[in-house]
Amino acid sequence: MNSRQRRGVILLLLSVLLAFVAFAGVFSVISDANSKVGPEVSAYQVKTDIAPYTQLSAAQFEKVRMPKRWLSENAVTDLSEIDGKIAVTSLRKGSLLQSDMIVKRPALAPGEQEIAIMIDAATGVAGKIRPGSKVNIFATFAGDDRSTPAQSKIIVSNAKVIDVGRLTALDGNDDKGASVKEAVPITFALNTLDAQRVAYAESFAQHVRLALIAPGSDASLKPGERTYELSKDK
Repeated sequence: MNSRQRRGVILLLLSVLLAFVAFAGVFSVISDANSKVGPEVSAYQVKTDIAPYTQLSAAQFEKVRMPKRWLSENAVTDLSEIDGKIAVTSLRKGSLLQSDMIVKRPALAPGEQEIAIMIDAATGVAGKIRPGSKVNIFATFAGDDRSTPAQSKIIVSNAKVIDVGRLTALDGNDDKGASVKEAVPITFALNTLDAQRVAYAESFAQHVRLALIAPGSDASLKPGERTYELSKDK
């Protein structure tokens, strides 16, 4: 082997050595980055804005991959968690889904049935009533000019709300000629008699309103509290 061949072999060996050193350096950097970032897991991102109290489905979310260490403890990593649940607040497009954003839709108890009515958004809901809330349902009835006085009645006390629908624009006027612009469908879980009371009030009352009951409050009615007449107010 002449000197030129020896130099070629040496340069080749040096090239291989440098390539090995470079590979080792890159591998070390990647290993260090992986050790800092950690393993990746699946998370779920909101595709489009979701209104509060909306029933959730898999089509409303898209899967993304993120380092596990970057996710909060309550991040949803299994989309089966949304089964039978609703949004508890507004979910914005691009937000990562978290367990505190969703709640289980209230279920019917034995002997209960669902009944939904439209409630004037301006006077009956005000954005504070949500699934799981307890409310008193008030109805006002006009009297006649002779023997029947105008009355306000609590037709159902401690009614359980199981669903709050979307705000709906309405065209038309109420019984007094006032414009009713927006209403919200509210679904209750009631026994048969209370459901009949609600249906009657929706058909014949001048107005139906809801009064939110504070959690933990005693919602039982005392004698004389169910019906109110102005003439008897002393």
